[in-house]
Amino acid sequence: MASMTKINRSATWKALEEHFEEMGQSHMRDMFERDPKRFEKFSLKLNDILFDYSKNIIDSRTMEHLHRLADDCDIEQWINKMFDGEPINNTENRAVLHTALRNREGLPVLVDGEDVMPAICEEQKRVKKLAEAIRTRSWRGYYNQPITDVVNIGIGGSHLGPLMVTEALSPYSLHDLNIHYVSNVDENHINDTLEHLNPATTFFIIASKSFTTQDTMVNAETARQWHINKVGNDEHIDKHFSAVSSNVEAAKEFGIDEDNIFQMWDWVGGRYSLWSAISLPIVIAIGEENFDELLQGAYEADLHFKNAPLEENIPVNMALLGIWYNNFFDAQSTVVLPYDQHLHKFPAYLQQADMESNGKAVDRQGDVVDYTTGPVLFGEIGIAAQHAFFQLLHQGTKLVPADILAPISNFHCIARHHRALMSNVFAQAEALMKGKTEQEAYAELKGEGLDEKAIKALLPNKIFPGNRPTSTFLFNSLSPATLGSLIALYEHKIFVQGIIWNINSFDQWGVELGKQLASGILQELNDDVMTSSHDSSTNGLINYYKEQRTINKGEST
Repeated sequence: MASMTKINRSATWKALEEHFEEMGQSHMRDMFERDPKRFEKFSLKLNDILFDYSKNIIDSRTMEHLHRLADDCDIEQWINKMFDGEPINNTENRAVLHTALRNREGLPVLVDGEDVMPAICEEQKRVKKLAEAIRTRSWRGYYNQPITDVVNIGIGGSHLGPLMVTEALSPYSLHDLNIHYVSNVDENHINDTLEHLNPATTFFIIASKSFTTQDTMVNAETARQWHINKVGNDEHIDKHFSAVSSNVEAAKEFGIDEDNIFQMWDWVGGRYSLWSAISLPIVIAIGEENFDELLQGAYEADLHFKNAPLEENIPVNMALLGIWYNNFFDAQSTVVLPYDQHLHKFPAYLQQADMESNGKAVDRQGDVVDYTTGPVLFGEIGIAAQHAFFQLLHQGTKLVPADILAPISNFHCIARHHRALMSNVFAQAEALMKGKTEQEAYAELKGEGLDEKAIKALLPNKIFPGNRPTSTFLFNSLSPATLGSLIALYEHKIFVQGIIWNINSFDQWGVELGKQLASGILQELNDDVMTSSHDSSTNGLINYYKEQRTINKGEST
């Protein structure tokens, strides 16, 4: 595809539009009846992960068109650019090298002619050394007591990534070492966390690349003051605080010993940073060996993404299916449904990864796009979701493609529980695909003994249209390696979609405006003068807040 040709003007896009006119009238139930080998045709494997995408509104011609679209967009060339450290984040002129953080072979990765692997390996050693000291109780706080609680203070990727992984791999954690996460600047979050902690046995990690992020630094200052108030002085900050930041001087001014400050690089975006020193709470929780397994799983997914042909490439096919529904079926959302309780934070993690990456309306040339880009992503544990929003998935007016993730076994597997769980995995995917016809619903109601009048009244409500697409990931168990692979597959899926939409998936300018305005408004909230510098609604809300806080007198400094 020529660089100035809009993707939705290309011949391949036009062919997909024509193909959609046919496929939009097709039903998966009929496709499965015509072709009993759909599962074999439309499923792929990576180690213990099976990716079944046969329950999608596709046939072989669909995938041929979509793979041609990927070819038109030079996907393989872009993959090489990312792995080679080229500055593909064009608005910030930065490389995108979260993959280097899990480069298990240690092969050179160059940024501006410099191999970054020695620095990565050194920082990983430092992270593991501190984590091991805390895990083995050789790290001592004041009063010479071991650490029992670790509090990670961050926001965005510095929070969601470590939180998700820590929760997902909790069976591999030390259970007498508690990991807490604070992100919300709402004082309830930090207060509720600190309420039951002992300052002599609590260790804080301040995770902020700039060490100026308002939400994180307000919470960090509160934690620091809590420690000082309890201890009576600030002489022991170095035993109880660490930082992950690129702003070493600001962290030192905060009182953190330079030996406890870990490096972040500008070629790693926050939402891709869990592989970096941001992983400190993860390594403390699960230990060095399990963390290395997490990295290994991601690395193997990287190799698959880099080397597998497009037709056999799991992230590429994940991405193309998303394009198919987003841009041709006009599906505005997608849902992620883990059937593993330990993955309960995975949808929230992917919300940031996907929507912050591809929620863009301007292409790489600075032009406003005239096609839809990133979808609204949401999700929940599958069993809970069945009793919440599956009604809309099955019988609503919106098409919502779904990803289902489920383990074949669990760390502590109880057959009665797990088979009941998996019966729902298979049943829901089948129900979403097949639906229930009017004839089937009629026969069912007739079999229940209802008369014709009752059947006529109830029948429309018992029909399920089906033809609702799902892709299913089955894996042996949620091991560190499998989790690493799953995360990396979704990262690469997001990247491929960004390339096809011709947008930069690695900046996030959309988060800046609200921050800028909040900084100015904060200054206004620090006095009691009535505000008049905004629109009437904002002025009214600020002034009402000021009036009521004076009446309530509920604030403390």
